[in-house]
Amino acid sequence: MSLDLTADVTDLTAAIVDVESVSGDEKRLADLVEDALRRLGHLDVVRDGDTVVARTRLGRAERVVLAGHLDTVPVNANLPSRVEGDRLYGCGTTDMKAGVAVQLKVAAALPEPNRDVTYVFYECEEVDAERNGLRRLAATRPDLLAGDFAVLLEPTGGLIEGGCQGTLRAEITVPGERAHSARAWMGVNAIHAAGEVLDVLRRYEPAKPVVDGLEYHEGLNAVFVRGGVAGNVIPDECVVTVNYRFAPDKSLAEAEQHVRDLFPGHAVTVVDAASAARPGLDHPAAAAFVREAGAEVRAKLGWTDVARFADLGVPAVNYGPGEPTLAHTAGEYVETPLITDCEHRILTWLR
Repeated sequence: MSLDLTADVTDLTAAIVDVESVSGDEKRLADLVEDALRRLGHLDVVRDGDTVVARTRLGRAERVVLAGHLDTVPVNANLPSRVEGDRLYGCGTTDMKAGVAVQLKVAAALPEPNRDVTYVFYECEEVDAERNGLRRLAATRPDLLAGDFAVLLEPTGGLIEGGCQGTLRAEITVPGERAHSARAWMGVNAIHAAGEVLDVLRRYEPAKPVVDGLEYHEGLNAVFVRGGVAGNVIPDECVVTVNYRFAPDKSLAEAEQHVRDLFPGHAVTVVDAASAARPGLDHPAAAAFVREAGAEVRAKLGWTDVARFADLGVPAVNYGPGEPTLAHTAGEYVETPLITDCEHRILTWLR
C-alpha cells in the first residue's frame, strides 16, 4: 500500500484513517507518510522514531511549520471509515487525520511555496507527554522545529485558535489529627477542615484577560479529593487536587504563585504543569496567515502542542478541519467540505 498524494483530500483522509495508528503503534502509518514524502524530490526528509519531518530549502526570508500528530485514541468499533453525505466517519477523522491529509496535500502541491515550509508528522500526542514525538524533537532536535510561525492542524472546526492556555495541577494538603470516630472530639477532622479550601474555590472568579487581541477565560476547579483511612477513624489528612487553566499573560511561575497565594497556610504541591502559549498574531507571518486564511479567530481554551513551539520562540496557532467536540467519540466524523476548505486556505496562504 502507498498513499496517493494526487488523490482528492477527502479520499486521502479516508486512506489515512483506515491505517490504524493507536498511540504507540504508528509505525505503519509513519512508514507510509515517510515513503510518500521521499517521493517528492523538493523535500528533505528526516525520520526520528515514528516522527517524520520534511522541509523545503529554498532560502526564503521566512520559514513556517505545519504540524500534526499521526496517532489516535483506541479504536471503538469505528473502523474502517465510511462516508455518509458530507461526513467522513471513523477513528481519527476529526482528531486529526483530516489535518494530516491537508499537510500531505500541501507538501505535494507546492514544490516552491512563497515561504520555506517544514512539515512535521509526530507520534504519541494522545498519551503521556514523555512519549510525545514533538516533545522529543524539541529537546533533541530543536533545529528541525525552527521557524517564524507554526500552524498545528488540530481540530478547530475551521476557525483559527490563537495560542493556548496553560495548565497546572496542585495538591492542597489539609492536616488533621486521628481519633476513634466514637470519640471524635479528641481529634481534628481533616476532611471537615478542607471546607476552607472548597470555600476559596466556590468564591473564585476566573479572570478573562485579553492577550494579543483575544479573550481567554481562566478556570480554577477541584478535580480530586482524597482523605480517610477507615470507617471508624477521624481522618488526619485531606488532599484537594485543583486544576488551574491560565491565560498566556502569565508565566508558569506566575501561575504557580497565584495558586499558592490563594491558599495561604496550606501546603501546596504542584504535581503537573505546562506553559501557556501566546498567539503571537502581531508577527508578520501570523498576520499574513490570518489575512489569507480569512477564518474567524478566537482564543484556544485548552492546552495543545502549540505551547511546545512557544517554548522554542515560535508563535503558533491551531487551525484544522476537524470538530473538537467530536474528538475521541465513537461517532467521530469530519465534515468533508471543511477538509477541502482548509486545504484551499493554506494553499492560498503559501502559494
